[in-house]
Amino acid sequence: MARTLVIGNKNYSSWSMRPWLALKATGIAFDEVLIPLYTGDADKRRILAFTDSGKVPVLIDGDVTIWDSLAIIEYAAERFPKAQLWPDDVAARAHARSVSAEMHSGFAALRNECGMNIHRPVGPKALSDAALADIARVKQIWTDCRERYGRFGPYLFGGFSGADAMYAPVVHRFRTYAIELDPISQGYAEVMQALPAFHEWTEAALAETLVIAKFEVD
Repeated sequence: MARTLVIGNKNYSSWSMRPWLALKATGIAFDEVLIPLYTGDADKRRILAFTDSGKVPVLIDGDVTIWDSLAIIEYAAERFPKAQLWPDDVAARAHARSVSAEMHSGFAALRNECGMNIHRPVGPKALSDAALADIARVKQIWTDCRERYGRFGPYLFGGFSGADAMYAPVVHRFRTYAIELDPISQGYAEVMQALPAFHEWTEAALAETLVIAKFEVD
């Protein structure tokens, strides 16, 4: 059986973007199945055919099924060690996993108020104190990582890693909502936008025509 990654709409599905980017940027081959979200029972049944969770993304690799973004990245790192999805150094690897897990479980205000919508015209919106605190924390993480590991390469931990995949949708959010960035964070965002896999996802998202009203925030 071919390795298959099932994802949602590229314009909106930040969780789908994370493992897709991790696999694509590191050259791990997979077949892509895109199932539109929130379009009715038929598409919901299509997702359930792949995973009982009823959610995307989900990776099917032979007899193995993984249905969570960070779990897919962890699986890919174990299955394909040459992809170097985590740093070799023990301390750096622990750091990368920590910031990835923080993104996975946190930043609720930023998610809710600045949903990923690549089609949205670029422009600011009023944000709560909680969302502004989330933004400040992301910038702190990016700056800390770049200051510690910048000598090894242009990404958070030098070379591209699972941590970059986990924060990739935030790069889109910061652009879309015209979030002001410090020079270090801006430089990192530009590096991510120049990544061929990031560009490929973005272009595909812009080509989508499906509009999901619940995700069309001001």
